[in-house]
Amino acid sequence: MEGLTFETVDWDHVYALLADRVKASGFTPDLIVGVARGGWLPARVLSDLLDAPRLASIRVDFYREIGQPTAAPVVTQPVSVPVTGKRVLVVDDITDSGQSFQLVWTTLAPEAEALKGVTLYHKPWSCFTPDIYGRETRAWVIFPWEYHEAVRTLGQRLLAEGKSLNETEAALVAIGLRAPLVRRFLRDLYGCLTHD
Repeated sequence: MEGLTFETVDWDHVYALLADRVKASGFTPDLIVGVARGGWLPARVLSDLLDAPRLASIRVDFYREIGQPTAAPVVTQPVSVPVTGKRVLVVDDITDSGQSFQLVWTTLAPEAEALKGVTLYHKPWSCFTPDIYGRETRAWVIFPWEYHEAVRTLGQRLLAEGKSLNETEAALVAIGLRAPLVRRFLRDLYGCLTHD
């Protein structure tokens, strides 16, 4: 975990980062497209907040695990409904390199009447800047829907460095993950912790 800084996000943050900015934009989508996997849940939240029930998905694979991208993003599941002539709100959790969002944008733009992009977080070095984003950060962001993945991946790294399960738990809590969830996920993955 050396060299990485983390920012953990809870559900209250998700709602706070999305609601006002998207509503203030005045964009009324015919369709919301969530970029899988990170954009699915924010897209669903926006569907509710904007009272826009038409929801679709597109999947782009780019990261193997935390901090380790593949060579280039690839659309592995095309958009699930036609976007022809529609006003489309494209939603993802973050623009890190921006390459995934750029790929989705260039895939959908020729067919859509209008496109607007929204992410919860944006990295300053991203090659693509969405129309709306909640916050800029340089940290590795851990969203509430990926806590288990973070505990598993970062836990493996910490254990490989020689940390005990209790030290691993403490390190994961120190980066902002909630202690009860860390404890539960470590127990599920590795067995009992010594203070159980």
